[in-house]
Amino acid sequence: MRIAMPHMGNLYIPFKALFQRLDIDFVVPPLNNQRTLSLGVRYSPEGMCIPFKLTLGNLIEAAELGADTLIMPGGSGICRLGYYARIQEQILHDLGYNVEMVQVGVSQRKLVGILALVKRLSNNAPWLKIISAFRFGLSKLNALDRVEQAVQKMRPVEQTGGAANQLYGQAVAAIDQADDDAALRKAEAEYIGRLHRLDKKASVRPLVVGVIGEFYVVLEPFSNLDVEVELGKLGVEVRRTTFISGWTRFSLFLNPLGVNEKDRLHKAARPYLKRDVGGEGWESVGEKVLHAGHYDGLIHLAPFTCMPEIVAQNIMSRTREDIPVLTILCDEQITKTGMLTRLEAFVDLLGRRRRAKQLVGAGCE
Repeated sequence: MRIAMPHMGNLYIPFKALFQRLDIDFVVPPLNNQRTLSLGVRYSPEGMCIPFKLTLGNLIEAAELGADTLIMPGGSGICRLGYYARIQEQILHDLGYNVEMVQVGVSQRKLVGILALVKRLSNNAPWLKIISAFRFGLSKLNALDRVEQAVQKMRPVEQTGGAANQLYGQAVAAIDQADDDAALRKAEAEYIGRLHRLDKKASVRPLVVGVIGEFYVVLEPFSNLDVEVELGKLGVEVRRTTFISGWTRFSLFLNPLGVNEKDRLHKAARPYLKRDVGGEGWESVGEKVLHAGHYDGLIHLAPFTCMPEIVAQNIMSRTREDIPVLTILCDEQITKTGMLTRLEAFVDLLGRRRRAKQLVGAGCE
């Protein structure tokens, strides 16, 4: 059995650690690139969103490398995600690949379902070994996200452009290579320390922009043309509330304290939207309501044809919370130049708004 799964940010690193500890042959397809997208576009049904196309391209590339068991997330929600695995499996069979698609419904059985799937894929490995491997994978996931949060804070204030991104690439590689808890803790501490020690611009108070929207395009840099990196170059501090480690805590584990981030977002959105519309549409509206007083602006990322985020986009433009929102629709037609032009204009708008507020606060007209 050779197992593979599609890319979404750095998610392959904790899964690689999990499967390697269980002596499972885990195939990592190439990171998302133009060929991945071209394959997905060529073989996808017309009108499918970019998460479908990119994950299909990943699965084709994994099958080319000999993977015979492919893992895809699924579920019974309103989003089309629940249909991806079955459609993609049929496409792969039509292309001549003899693969089995394993659909993971994380919303139903949560942690128990994930562990049961791992036990099946590991040829019935002992539970103690499975839990130990799973915990190590989670530790890598948490370390990756903590380093990324440090990078987001450093990008807009670094003295030498690109220094934080360079360290981030080194940190990801070091965390990937760490083969035990001690090496993992050392790698995380070393690179977070090096990030904090970077030379900073004096007296800089960067604009703060939240990045919200559909889960996949928010977390997969190739699908959004590295929007967070580009915002950092423009002197903006990115605040992204969606991290896979945080999602894991709320989605896989029981919550004895009853604290649920999604419930908080749904409550905030209820004056404008009272029910789930699929995907992260309900959460996107709640994000705007909750963060209007804390951020200078919001970047709303949505796959083209994604109905939940189209609903959210239209509602957000009509709420009474006063915060600018720029919606960027992601698909194979989006160009870097066009996106950068929109980002530059948006950041300029936010800078003017902040200066105007400061003048009002100082009693000037």
